[in-house]
Amino acid sequence: MSSEATTSPIIPLWRKRPLTKPPPQQTDAFHALLAQNKSFASTTQSKNPDLLAKCAQGQSPSTLWLGCSDSRCPETTLLAAQPGDIFVHRNIANVITPHDLSSQSVIYYAVNYLKVQHVVVAGHTSCGGVAAALGNGVVGGTMDAWLMPVRELRSKLLDEGAFEGKDDKAKAVLLVEANVKRGVEVVRRNPEVLRAMEERGVKVHGVVYDVGTGELRELETGEGEEGLKKRLENFKLG
Repeated sequence: MSSEATTSPIIPLWRKRPLTKPPPQQTDAFHALLAQNKSFASTTQSKNPDLLAKCAQGQSPSTLWLGCSDSRCPETTLLAAQPGDIFVHRNIANVITPHDLSSQSVIYYAVNYLKVQHVVVAGHTSCGGVAAALGNGVVGGTMDAWLMPVRELRSKLLDEGAFEGKDDKAKAVLLVEANVKRGVEVVRRNPEVLRAMEERGVKVHGVVYDVGTGELRELETGEGEEGLKKRLENFKLG
């Protein structure tokens, strides 16, 4: 027998650890959505095999939807529409102003390039932005500046006495409606929209979506020929 001492082989530490099965991975919300997308793609290909191929060739939506970012108000779903039907811009409390480059760029593209026939300004019940504008608390970040146009509408309704005798829910609905109507007015004053209304009959609508019933309600926003004539005189460019 050799007089040299025998040495044990060096075993890496990771091999000394007991082998255990990794815990089962729980599907998070994002990956659940990815799985649902697979189902959507498969079902759509089965039920309407030409739809997605048509979408891949381009878009020609009939309608521009200017709505709120609220997760409860997905326009394609609540309108039972298909991909390619609706061109969309959404932001907090569906605030539409002539100074917001994002919404104005969307309107320009939709009217001039996509040639939409309808523009819809959509508000909804239980709107968090409207609720914040009804109160006097600080929301924080950029939100207080963003909601200032809605607060200004609230001030106008207060001055007019529109809130007298109304509970908080009724006040919120009135402010939602006023915000939609103001959005419609801003859109109708857009020079590109004015031109499209005059030349090819583009129409601008205001609606309120009830998140509790799933139904849309169109608001009365008509102005007649005289109103259109006045807007053309004051706001049409070129």
